[in-house]
Amino acid sequence: MSSDLPAPPEFDLDPLVAILNPYAPQGRSALLPALHAAQRRYGYLPEPVAAEVGRRLGVPLADVYGVIDFYALLYKERVGEQIVRVCVDPPCAQAGGQQVLDSISEHLEVEPGDITSDGKWTLERAPCLGRCEHAPVVLINDLPLTHAKADRPQALLSGDWEQASSQVGGDIRLLTGNCGKGAPATIGEYEAAGGYAALRKAVGEMAPTDVIEEIKASGLVGRGGAAFPTGVKWEGAAGAPGDPKYVICNADESEPGTFKDRVLLEDDPHSSLEGTILAGYAVGAEVGYLYIRGEYRKAENIVRNAIDEARRQGYLGANILGSEFGFDIEIRSGAGAYICGEETALFESIEGKRGFPRIKPPFPTTHGLFGKPTVVNNVETLANVPLIIRGGSQAFRERGTEESPGTKLFCLSGDVARPGLYEVEFGVPLRHLLEDLGGGVVGGELQGILFGGAAGAFATAQHLDVKMTFEDLKEAGLPLGSGVVMVFNEARDMRQVLRGLAHFFADESCGKCYPCQLGTQRQYEILTELAKGNYQPGDVERLTDVGWTMTDASLCGLGQTAATAVLSAIDTWPELFSGNGAQ
Repeated sequence: MSSDLPAPPEFDLDPLVAILNPYAPQGRSALLPALHAAQRRYGYLPEPVAAEVGRRLGVPLADVYGVIDFYALLYKERVGEQIVRVCVDPPCAQAGGQQVLDSISEHLEVEPGDITSDGKWTLERAPCLGRCEHAPVVLINDLPLTHAKADRPQALLSGDWEQASSQVGGDIRLLTGNCGKGAPATIGEYEAAGGYAALRKAVGEMAPTDVIEEIKASGLVGRGGAAFPTGVKWEGAAGAPGDPKYVICNADESEPGTFKDRVLLEDDPHSSLEGTILAGYAVGAEVGYLYIRGEYRKAENIVRNAIDEARRQGYLGANILGSEFGFDIEIRSGAGAYICGEETALFESIEGKRGFPRIKPPFPTTHGLFGKPTVVNNVETLANVPLIIRGGSQAFRERGTEESPGTKLFCLSGDVARPGLYEVEFGVPLRHLLEDLGGGVVGGELQGILFGGAAGAFATAQHLDVKMTFEDLKEAGLPLGSGVVMVFNEARDMRQVLRGLAHFFADESCGKCYPCQLGTQRQYEILTELAKGNYQPGDVERLTDVGWTMTDASLCGLGQTAATAVLSAIDTWPELFSGNGAQ
């Protein structure tokens, strides 16, 4: 941090009173939105501001600071007027993200993590910004700049740069029919394509149990990676004792290589809103939360506008469409913590705490948000719900396979001719996605494909004819995960790729459980030395031991999968982990 910064302004707390008035009655559960609002006013959260937030919400100052320190997008020390975040996770690294970071660092004469001497700029090394099809990506405050070039730092910093539209394709356009047009679909456009017909059908013709049975019959499972049967989850929450019940749309999409939920939210926001409302009707909830990652401010603004549109049209609020069913949705913005994509950590965040995962059982369907029965589904899952209710479960099952019905969104990035979001029926081979839709590998022959996300596994050319279904991928030892297909050509140094993935998990580990906290750090240390060419006898054994310890002993999915890609690479390219495998 520069020592010759101009003196900070005096803090006039009078405006803070008006800012906090809407949040004060909610108490601690409003802590995160209150901190966001205060930071927008003052630029950061110094002690007088943090203390006033705590006083008005009834939260001890130590707890307020605990939350501020936990989230990467909240600052208790002064930052620049403009915060420049440069992504250097694998897809952006492949496209020159590190060179962009170095160029901006040299231009501003500041190291990543510091503030310029005039107080105008803070430069940060960012984790995945969710625009992998447009790599490398720079985020200046809330403005995403795509296809950044290292030789034009001044143009980047001026904001005079490309903001590319979503790249959407595929064999079929059910979920993505309104996507890729360069602007979000209005409620009129959504209705013209059949939108909200499912909600009309449900509240007019179906009991809540009928909706649940239709979702169960469809075979829909979670599209965020866990693949849990959606109807079974809803049935569990609907039948659990205790009121109120809650529904949460999990849009905290932070997995490197994943951007499907962002595209749906930015281009067709009403699809996930309608799915969330239908989930509320099915389980008997009156309140829903849509939790969006803090880096997705553009998507958040679009969804806020869509919620207002839905309220005006009678799709949200009391007596929806003249029925006795009332339901509303509140947006919660994350603040830079990958762990909050884990459902119980997300509960803690909404409740105004650090995003630490909870021990399970009890499970969310009986003891979720505020200890009440709760359903959590991700954006893509909920976007499927209106299609199922509108057209029927049988029509949904006509696509895909018996065990993997419907369509799936795949996020194609890396060394491929046409990166983007592709919708296909379950059952197409990987080769079709990579070559026919994506245009094939660029920059050399295929070396590997990271399948499923940062917590995924590596495929090679021998897997190109594997069918994209849960059952076929499982047999091949590949996870479907969040739909990531990240391509690496033969020129890529996979040790550097693994080091980048290890850095991501070490940086994002919440630290609640020791196997993950220590294991991710140790994994990163070993892989950093390997990437430098410093090989030690026993590296493979150490990585394997650390990896399986995290897998078996970590509290939540982050630690349980933090070594999956590394263990897969050890099996796929054992030469990388010895002095004989230099690239």
